[in-house]
Order: sequence, then C-alpha cells, then structure tokens
Amino acid sequence: MNSITQDMKYRQSLLTYAQKYGVSRASRKYNKSRSYIYFWRARYDGSLQSLACRSRRPHSHPNQHTPEELKLISDMHRRNPKLGLVELWARMRKRGYTRTIESLWRVMRREGWTTQAEKKKPYKPKPYEQMQYPGQRVQIDVKVVPRRCIADPQLKLYQYTAIDEYSRYRVLGAYEEQSAFSSADFLSKVVKHFARKGVAVECVQTDNGFEFTNRFSSSQRDLETLFEATARQLGIRHKLIRPYTPRHNGKVERSHREDQKRFYDTHRFYSLAEGVLQKAISAARPFCKQIKRKTAT
Repeated sequence: MNSITQDMKYRQSLLTYAQKYGVSRASRKYNKSRSYIYFWRARYDGSLQSLACRSRRPHSHPNQHTPEELKLISDMHRRNPKLGLVELWARMRKRGYTRTIESLWRVMRREGWTTQAEKKKPYKPKPYEQMQYPGQRVQIDVKVVPRRCIADPQLKLYQYTAIDEYSRYRVLGAYEEQSAFSSADFLSKVVKHFARKGVAVECVQTDNGFEFTNRFSSSQRDLETLFEATARQLGIRHKLIRPYTPRHNGKVERSHREDQKRFYDTHRFYSLAEGVLQKAISAARPFCKQIKRKTAT
C-alpha cells in the first residue's frame, strides 16, 4: 500500500466519522481544521478515488509557446528529423523563434522528439583460453612507480612486469625511462630468464602503449618499434590486446595492484635497482605457483 492510498483511506475515515458525530468532534479527534473537513466533504462522492489529490499543474501560462511557435517546431523537426538540438535552434532563430534553447528542448522532450541514446548491448565475456604449458603466452606491462615512493624528486622509475599465464611466474625489471628501448631490453632479459628454467617463450601479450607498438601513432604507424623488432628476432609472436581493455591483460594488471597494496603503499626509497625491486616485492607477497620445467614429448 503506497502513501497516496493511505492518505485517501485516512480522509475517508475522517469523513465517515464527521458524518456520524459532526465536523467539530471530528476536527478535535483527527486534529484537522474544520475547513479541511469541509473541503474534502465537498469533493467526496462516496468513492475512494474522489479523495485523491488532484494535479496542481496550471492549465496555461502567459509565457507558454504559442500555437504558431509549436507549429514551427513541429514543421522543422519533421523536415529535419536527424538535426541536432543546437543546429535546429539556430535555424529556427533565423525564422523568428525567440525562445531559449532550454525551452525548445522541453517542448521536444514533451512531444517525444528528442533522440534517445541507444542502449548498449550487455557485455558477454568470452570464455578464457586456458594455457596448456609454460611459455605459451607471457603478459608484459609497465607500472609507473608512485612519486611519493621516491625520495629524489627528479628521479622517475618504472616497473616492468612479465607474468606467465600458465604458471603465474613473474619476472620484474626496473628502468628509469618508459621507452621502446627499455621494453626491448626487458624482453631479452625475460627470454633469458625463462630459458634458464628450461622454458621457451612463444608469445608475449602487451597493451597498445608506444613503448610496445606504433599501432596508434599518426606518423609512424608502419614503423616497427625496437620491442617488435626484438620479438621478431627472437622468434616470439607479439599479440596486442583490444584498445582500452586492460582486463585482457588481467593477470599482470592484478599483479600490479597487489604490488601497490603490499609494497608501494608502505615503502619509500632513494633508488631502485632491478634486483632490489624484485627481491623486495618477492618478499612482500608469495607467488601463486612456481614454474615447472617443460617436459619433452
């Protein structure tokens, strides 16, 4: 039961009591003025719907749109159904329309002429492609070391992270610049590190940053970056994720979030070498699973 129905039943009970015992006694019992009771008694016809509050909206206004203005809006919209609101208002101003653009929008909204935004289809995630062996695909990404973690205000540091999708084994690197040269150098170190474990890296997956690819460069789109050239020389396939979709690199993104929570939020340092960073973060949180040597088939 909503509040409107409760009010209507309350007024019905009040009027029933007033009809039986009088208006004065009903006014004292229900703590309502006599004029309130007379007002609703004049409206009451025996039905509950007659006790509902009526709309207080005025039937007319001295500044409302004239029939000529409404016809102009209707004709202009009919002839230009896909015209934007601002451009439609500018054209109507040339034809003598003196109202503001807000007034025009209210009229079009009332008539149902405003363009409704198309509803986006709900996202349906594709089933995850499970890796079958170590090195089948390695995710690589860069994390900017927070400024508050570095004591030297002139120093900038970047954490490169490579994580194997099958084993979740991580390799970390620290660089003072985020560039294709740093990315290529880190890729070479990652391949050597996995080779010492007896694992051959077949594919690396990155985002579309300029340190990895020139895919979205306006002038060097066809120019191969140093990272891509290094991957080609090492016989590694380079896979790019969908633009603006970091969840496709979810494992390394989650890894960076854990590093932020468990390490960068509680540490401060003057410099950061690759071995120190890897040792510190490795001690801060355990790995999910250690890599296994690939067996010969």
